[in-house]
Amino acid sequence: MKLNRLLTALLGMLVLSTSVLAQTWPEKPVRLLVSFPPGAPGDIVARMIQPELQKELGQPVVVENRPGAGGNIGAAEVARASDQHTFLIGPDTMVTINPHLYKKMGFNPLEDLKPVSHLISFNQMLVCHPGAQIKTLADLMAKSKTQPMNYASGGPGVPGHMAMEMLLAATGMKMDHIPYRGPAPAMQDVMAGQVPCGFLAAPGVGPQVRGGKLVALGVSGARRSPGSPDVATLAQLGVKDFDASFFEILAAPKSTPPAVIDRLSKAVTKVLQQPEVRAKLLAVDMEPLGNTPVESMQRLRMDHQKWGKVAADIALQLD
Repeated sequence: MKLNRLLTALLGMLVLSTSVLAQTWPEKPVRLLVSFPPGAPGDIVARMIQPELQKELGQPVVVENRPGAGGNIGAAEVARASDQHTFLIGPDTMVTINPHLYKKMGFNPLEDLKPVSHLISFNQMLVCHPGAQIKTLADLMAKSKTQPMNYASGGPGVPGHMAMEMLLAATGMKMDHIPYRGPAPAMQDVMAGQVPCGFLAAPGVGPQVRGGKLVALGVSGARRSPGSPDVATLAQLGVKDFDASFFEILAAPKSTPPAVIDRLSKAVTKVLQQPEVRAKLLAVDMEPLGNTPVESMQRLRMDHQKWGKVAADIALQLD
């Protein structure tokens, strides 16, 4: 009986301490480390939610960029953080694809990071320079059969690269990959005609398509992009069952207490549901999401298996 009372008392103290932590956190500025350069989807969403998130949390929210190695540099820094106030924003590929491509990461994203929430979903958009005289996917497929063709992406193993490799495998097209250090320089070279086509994040290239500076052939995901509803999905264009959907996620070091993760998850979901924030994100081809840490982990594990098969099928290894 004494043991039961002791265990009950300890459990009560634990619940109380967890409740207090959730109420008192954050105790200092919150750092959001974005694992890609300025202009990438993660950078855009981080800066869009930052003003409202700091109101919700009652502390400053600081956005910092830590690009490199397909997101591994920023992810590794966050995985090592122990201050309970440093978090990661970047594409889900950091967790779902990179472990299949890099043998020497120095950490395990699925174990050393805890998902907080899926923030947004976004497409990759297959675009070409107007001077390439490629207006449709059929044009690209025909041209790739008669002459060598290149395509640009934001780097090895990033969403555009993986989406294009899926497309090449599905259609039998042959194109050489030209990787860049981020989507912005890749887009600039496609716009300049240095590379005829690119598979790049819709939030970045969508405005250039609407402005007539690039020609859109299709988008990678299961649904059309909200800001570019006239651009069909590749599945709608006849590439059977094609779905290369991508997400920006918010993640924490594994040492972060569950109460902190839960508090942040609820706060960011509340911000994403605000009408003004939703409207801004939809206008730049991002679909606001927001889910629980458990739901986020379930989706990451599912996509980890999916992209592992793609990486194996194309024998892609980056180190």
